Amino acid sequence: MPFREINSKMVEATVVPGQKMFSQRGAMLAYRGEVAFTPNIQGGQGGMMSMIGRRLANEATPLMTVEGNGTVMFGHGGHHIHVISLTGDTLYVEADRLLAFDGTLQQGTMFMGSQGGVMGMVRGQVTGQGLFTTTLRGHGSVAVMAHGGVIELPITPGRDVHVDPQAYVAHHGDVRNKLSTALGWREMVGRGSGEGFQLELSGNGAVYVQASEEKL
Repeated sequence: MPFREINSKMVEATVVPGQKMFSQRGAMLAYRGEVAFTPNIQGGQGGMMSMIGRRLANEATPLMTVEGNGTVMFGHGGHHIHVISLTGDTLYVEADRLLAFDGTLQQGTMFMGSQGGVMGMVRGQVTGQGLFTTTLRGHGSVAVMAHGGVIELPITPGRDVHVDPQAYVAHHGDVRNKLSTALGWREMVGRGSGEGFQLELSGNGAVYVQASEEKL
């Protein structure tokens, strides 16, 4: 894992010759060694068609290519940071939550309607996260940002997980999602803030939930 958590809001990444990393622009706080930072017009791995797809989907958060030999400290906006390790599977995450990730990971864009049909599209409208989401696939590590820290909840067959859509950060594995309606306690006391809808995730994998309903 190239990331070392310095504290809840800063990580340090090891950069080695011949290997790239990608980070959100403006996320570099300090570095040691011979490290170069260059704008990445393609938005990471995946080629030109992947970049065009992300731009059409409004998922093209500006990235920097990080190369060289040294260590780099990353953080952004005082947000809490959580490191996720991938071992060949796919992570589904909103582009603006990506702080930094291994250059070995293949980046793409997925239409959320394809995970949950029409309800997937409704989820995008209700949560404000959009109809598309960024995917990262392969072996490597990803540092994501959230409000108030992140908890990982396992998803196993027969044990679905229900998440407030506004607290959802990311998920990985063979997971299906759909939006369902429910009456939450805040609606009952007149403080509606999203609990009228729940994001139901089923299958085999994990979902990452932040301790807040704030958007980045």
